[in-house]
Amino acid sequence: MTYLSPIHLRSAVSTLEQGGILAYPTEAVWGLGCDPFNRQAVIKLLTLKQRPMAKGLIVVAASIEQVEPYLTLLSSEERERVVSTWPGPTTWVVPVTASFPSWIRGDHLSVAIRVSAHAPVQALCSAFGGMIVSTSANLAGKQTAKTPLQIVSVFGNGVDYILPAALGGRKNPSQIRDVHTGAILRPS
Repeated sequence: MTYLSPIHLRSAVSTLEQGGILAYPTEAVWGLGCDPFNRQAVIKLLTLKQRPMAKGLIVVAASIEQVEPYLTLLSSEERERVVSTWPGPTTWVVPVTASFPSWIRGDHLSVAIRVSAHAPVQALCSAFGGMIVSTSANLAGKQTAKTPLQIVSVFGNGVDYILPAALGGRKNPSQIRDVHTGAILRPS
């Protein structure tokens, strides 16, 4: 399904605004998301996934403008390297200040950010008005759910809404790279 119904989009945004957990299709896998600035929602998501907060989470956005405030610690060369890959399937680990929510950055002074080229993710982040958490729909260390039915099977009623849309057709999740070294932390 490439068309994203306005009704479904409104339901997804309402779920995020109310501190709920959303399952949605990304470029390659089903993801779980919530409002990254709602601590209770993030704790709920981490508990659901059985994932430690210390690891940190990825956030995804619709546009460079939505993540611009979190690119201020980059050199001009680093910023150019990052924005030249967006929108697209590259997640960058960028430095942030200690004021960035610890429940997203974990034990790090950095955050993993992606500006997605996947139409449903772009529509979702645009309608929500900012970035959202993007973590795979799985229990920590287990295989990612590949269908909405598997999401329900794994998480039961822990997921508040499943956005009916199609995966992006990529074989693997986004590549994760370190902005300072360029090192690939997770291959694509």
